[in-house]
Amino acid sequence: MTLLAGGVGGAKLAQGLARASDDVTVVVNTGDDAEIYGLSVSPDLDTVMYTLAGIADPQNGWGVAGDTFTTLEQMTRLGQDTWFRLGDRDIATHVLRTAQLRAGVPLSATTAQLAAALGVRARLLPMTDDPRGHPRRHAGRAAGVPGVLRGPAPPGRGARRRPRGRRAARPAPGVLDALDADVVVVGPSNPFVSIGPVLAVPGVRERLAASAPAASR
Repeated sequence: MTLLAGGVGGAKLAQGLARASDDVTVVVNTGDDAEIYGLSVSPDLDTVMYTLAGIADPQNGWGVAGDTFTTLEQMTRLGQDTWFRLGDRDIATHVLRTAQLRAGVPLSATTAQLAAALGVRARLLPMTDDPRGHPRRHAGRAAGVPGVLRGPAPPGRGARRRPRGRRAARPAPGVLDALDADVVVVGPSNPFVSIGPVLAVPGVRERLAASAPAASR
């Protein structure tokens, strides 16, 4: 079974499917991936991963339950604008991901390592390993952009979007094969900012259409 998912809604469905089946693959949107405080953050991947690991914050739907913010408090003291909320344990994920990516490890392999360390049994796949497929929103001074924001942005602050040519990206290893599953579910995630980017990766929409039963085409 394969699920196409974005953040909170897709994560909750993934959790339900994983409880019902030991064979679940989740292809996750990376269109909201960002560089925050110099760290590579994958909001939707992390939300799905934390939810499947049973450690997601149940109130916010993102981040780690019971997390602390000592790091951000110290960054604020040092003069850093810390409106984008990352907890201490959440930051550990981003530090490890950033180190892996800078060492040349693909996002898909990095995600598999992080998920395994947290005891996630479902297979998590980013829609692409290609950074050209990520808008790469950076915290900074710009018009407010919804999606990856954690808490309200101060006036005049948002995320700086840097398009990277999603249509030039390639599906991450395993993504197209996952679409050949007997059951493919499109998760209850925002169809424009979460599901749309997944379908925009070259080959995904076509493979999904080809694998659909003839009666549904």
